[in-house]
Amino acid sequence: MKHLKFLLASIVVGSTALLSGHANAQISERTLRWAQQNSMDHPQGMGAKKFADLVEQKSGGKIKVRIFPGGQLGGDLQNVSALQGGTLDLMVLNAGLLVGIVKDFAVLDLPFLFNTAEEADAVVDGPVGQKLFDKLPEKGLVGLGYFELGFRNVTNSKRPITKVEDFQGIKLRVLQSPLFIDLFNTLGANTVAMPFPEVYTALEQGVIDGQENPVTVIFDTKFQEVQKYLSLTRHIYNAQSVIMGKKTWDKFSDEEKKIIQSSLDEAETYQRQVSRQKSTQVLEDLKKAGMQVNEVSPQEISRIREKIKPVVDKYTKEVGDALAAEVNAEITKKRGTN
Repeated sequence: MKHLKFLLASIVVGSTALLSGHANAQISERTLRWAQQNSMDHPQGMGAKKFADLVEQKSGGKIKVRIFPGGQLGGDLQNVSALQGGTLDLMVLNAGLLVGIVKDFAVLDLPFLFNTAEEADAVVDGPVGQKLFDKLPEKGLVGLGYFELGFRNVTNSKRPITKVEDFQGIKLRVLQSPLFIDLFNTLGANTVAMPFPEVYTALEQGVIDGQENPVTVIFDTKFQEVQKYLSLTRHIYNAQSVIMGKKTWDKFSDEEKKIIQSSLDEAETYQRQVSRQKSTQVLEDLKKAGMQVNEVSPQEISRIREKIKPVVDKYTKEVGDALAAEVNAEITKKRGTN
């Protein structure tokens, strides 16, 4: 009997070792390159670091992620091309910047669409977010999840933005996105579409008067050194897409794909939490640094919304009424549970 128990135990141990060896064989040693525009201290960088740590841990140290922050590898659109070409593996960028590849991503950038970050979560974590990602593989990209950048606000060196007329004539850097260009041109600004790594120098040299970004980005990039006024317009909420080149993804075993996806899922939850905590903190830091911060009254927000209605209508039509209706249904459902 003892001999039989020993034999059975040996078989179990041997089988476990074989299974473990097989799983290990599914994981190759490799280093993945991740590009982003913000620093490692920004919530974007903190999310990337969390992802890298989880991937290394879950792969038993075999898969490492090397992060290139601060636009070291160029602007977002340049990095997207590198992903498609296979010379870069991963990146995180504003979801709306993918509109040149899949026009439907513009739905996430519609002005004043979301009242809260949680409403945006409901959209990107649901069927809409997945539908958008489903269109990427044929373009050489794979969507892994959505980080948060947050609500965008306007800074400039000329005057506070307290009413629609204050946009008039301000030379404003915007994202390299048709929607952003149309939006601020309609408000009377002179828009300059520019890659993010060039913005600080352009502000410092007076090439542009202002820019618009979430407060975490403003603080992280030290725009307070070259900008006097911060106006809390909250005109667009930015979800960020974490994407991988399909050429990289297709090289992975099923086991490696599970490690990458599960690590990103965990990092996504962490990153959003950190981003929301930091947004409150850095607003106070910007005030302490000497920026003049002003709210924009609900009445003026209503005037701004009325002014830009043609822009909203244009891009709603471009993405299609069905998709826009699906987004609005998710938001309505979320508001009903609050």
